[in-house]
Amino acid sequence: MQVTITINGETVSHDVEPRTLLVHYIREQAALTGTNIGCDSSSCGACTIHVNGEAVKSCTMLAVQADGQEVTTIEGLADGETLHPMQQAFHECHALQCGYCTPGMVMAAVSLLDENPQANEEEIREGLEGNLCRCTGYHNIVKAVLQVGSEQ
Repeated sequence: MQVTITINGETVSHDVEPRTLLVHYIREQAALTGTNIGCDSSSCGACTIHVNGEAVKSCTMLAVQADGQEVTTIEGLADGETLHPMQQAFHECHALQCGYCTPGMVMAAVSLLDENPQANEEEIREGLEGNLCRCTGYHNIVKAVLQVGSEQ
């Protein structure tokens, strides 16, 4: 099937098998490898992206379901060389170690603050519970999200 998706402001079209997961489409056809594959079962959140402004685990969506939609990946968050405030906060607060979960965590955190700009620590922890990090213990991740929320 032919799909046309706007990814990070650029419209791309490819032929895909109807069973192709959106995460595989993004990484393989669109050649954007910032979105990571962690589990293919929606358990870890490493593949979190935005579809029409909403956080979505891209391993739970088929590429054909994204046909005609607006998709933002971690590569589309920064404005040229200027990091998105959430990316900058993750850097400043040391909210990453191995970095594998970071793209999905950042995308989920941006969506969380879009919905609740003044989220407190408890709301952030609850809002990010679908994204797993096996390295950090979450303290600095929460700290980064709180920092961005306080700047809004």
